[in-house]
Parts: sequence; C-alpha cells; structure tokens
Amino acid sequence: MADRYKKMKFIGQTLFNNTSVEITIVNDRVQSMREVTAADSTLQIAPAPIDIQVNGFAGFDLNVATVTPEDVCAMVRALWRVGTGFLCPTVVTASFDAIGNSLRAIVEACKADAGVAHSMLGIHLEGPYISAEDGPRGAHPLEHIREPDWDEFQRWQHIAEGQISIVTLAPEKKNAIPFIEKLVANGIVVALGHTNASADDIQAAIDAGAKLSTHLGNGAHARIRRHPNYIWEQLGADNLWASLIVDGHHLPPSVAKSMMRAKTLDRCILVSDAVALAGMKPGIYQFAGKSVELTEERCVRLVGTEYLAGSAIELARGIENSVRFAGISLKAAMTLATLQPMHLLNAKAHVETKTNLILFEWDTAECEINLIATIIGDELVYHAEAQQ
Repeated sequence: MADRYKKMKFIGQTLFNNTSVEITIVNDRVQSMREVTAADSTLQIAPAPIDIQVNGFAGFDLNVATVTPEDVCAMVRALWRVGTGFLCPTVVTASFDAIGNSLRAIVEACKADAGVAHSMLGIHLEGPYISAEDGPRGAHPLEHIREPDWDEFQRWQHIAEGQISIVTLAPEKKNAIPFIEKLVANGIVVALGHTNASADDIQAAIDAGAKLSTHLGNGAHARIRRHPNYIWEQLGADNLWASLIVDGHHLPPSVAKSMMRAKTLDRCILVSDAVALAGMKPGIYQFAGKSVELTEERCVRLVGTEYLAGSAIELARGIENSVRFAGISLKAAMTLATLQPMHLLNAKAHVETKTNLILFEWDTAECEINLIATIIGDELVYHAEAQQ
C-alpha cells in the first residue's frame, strides 16, 4: 500500500493576487490548497489557459475523415502537457457529413472521458459560411463554401448535442444577418472571420449580436485597400472582441502590439489556431493533401513558398510572445489566455468549479514559461519530473 500512496507539495505565488499558496497532491489528486506565509519560491501559479481555437495538436487532426474519439482524447491530454487546460475544439469547412463526423468524435470523446469533457468549453465551428474569395477563404476548401443554412446548422448542433458554442462566419454572405440573430438567440458566440465584408456588413453583424473577430488580421487578402477595409473596421469596433494568433508569423510583432493597443487588452484573446503539426518535430509533412514544412521557428509553410499553412504553437508560446512583442506584463498576457476567454464564453462557473491551474517558473530574461505541472479538474495531469 505504501508504494501506491504518493504525496507531494507545491508552494508558489499566485500570479493574479500574489499570495503564497501550498498545494498538496495525494495520488495525483488535489487534497488541499491553502494560503501560507510568504515563501522563497520561484514557482508561479496561474489559472489553466483556455484556447478557443484548436484544430489539432501533436499529430492529431480533428478535421480528417479518420478522426476518432480516442484521437480527440489523446489531443486534449497532449495539450495538458503543454499547459493548455481548456479548449474549444475547432471544426472547419467541409461537407455536411465530414463536419458531422468530426462533431460526433468530439461528443463521443466527452462521453468516454470525464476529464476530457471537463476541458471542453464548447465546439468552435469555423465555416463553412465564409467568403469564397482567394485570401479571405484561407485554406478552407472552395468546393464546400456555402450560404448560411439554419436547418443545416441545427442538424449539426443536434449531432453535437448542443455543444457548438462559437460560429465563425462572413457577414456579407446571403442571409447572414438573420442567421446571426438566430445563433445569438440560442446563446452562441458569433465571430466574424474569413470575410471580405464592407463596413455596413460588419456593423449589421454587430447590431445582430456578433461579438468576436476570429484571428483578426488573418484569413484576409494579401493586398487590400489601405483604408477603409475589413481589418480596420473590426479593429475599431468597440463591440467586437478580437482573437489573435501571436506566433510571430501570422502577425508581425509590431502588428500584434498595435492591435492589442488599439483593441485594448480588455477585448483581446489569445488563440493558437493550432493544426495537427503543432507539437511535432521540424520537418516536411503531408498535411491537408499538401507538402508542408514545419520550421525550427514553429512556422508551417507550403513547401517552397512563404504561404502559411496553419499555426504550430501552443497557447503558452502566445503568452510569451505577447510579453515580448507588446511589452505587456506576464500577468496581463496570462489574462488574455485565461480570464478573457472565460468571460467571452461565460464559463466562469465551470472553470472555477474545480482546481484548474498551471504551475510554472518564469524566465524574465528570455520571456519563457517553464511548465512544472498542470492540474485539471482537481487532478495532476502533468508533472515535469514525471516525464524525466
């Protein structure tokens, strides 16, 4: 019995209120967490980050025909090991059956694994109701782009058992505005993205209840009119939050900094928009039917070109880069990946119902997070020493 009784203690400073806390873990479960007198510890404690846009990770792809519930569970557990505690698995433009297949795999994963279910804050449907134009369409397949269809969406929501909580669409599509109104009436966050919308289209979407810009500055033409354009219009809209991919590739550092300052930190959210190659070793891969290169700098490009083919970071890297690029504090950057998405999704009750934390050391000189442990749903799901 003694061999099975495993006890450990962590003492560190909470990032948001700077109090010393002792966390006692017994057999990989949180036994207690209490404030203690100030301790000489470099350990930082923060809420577990929330990624509202994850397409895949560590070789697992949510949008392939072969995706299984086991793949979904393995992807979520891989994310825990890099400090992402909660997520909105993201299903992208495809045929009706292909989208349904991905939704079904996610739902079945939640039924099979309570820990995975706890980490899911809803499904993000990105497409298929987006612009068909080259540039705004991004990597979404042209043959499956279509007009908003409420009956079709309801069938997907039925398959998802009500778990679709974010929909990214282009507001200039036919019947998009009444479609947005129906989504909002059903408690779904509407995000604008992969769009060639006019200022009037964007304002109409906001008036209908749209709340977010998906990966602002991306899913856009390579060259656009200086102003006005759909990036400026969304950036200047006080009623829209903005999700940002801060990997140094999707947005140059100066652009990320400028967007955070213009939108303000109160309306910014960090996302990874990670694809299956995220978390893999650099090299040449076949991805989405194309040859792509994952570079040492965690950039995914079509081989022989400068065209991006997805994001290869985890959310922790976006937090680090936000400190580097925008000159904001670690606390502020962490807020963009924790409190802000929690508020957007109205997920406070769920997130705070159990212990969901990351424990890490912060390298001030390098602006790097050294993850020590991840606790999700009162369970120690990752410990750095156990991986050695």
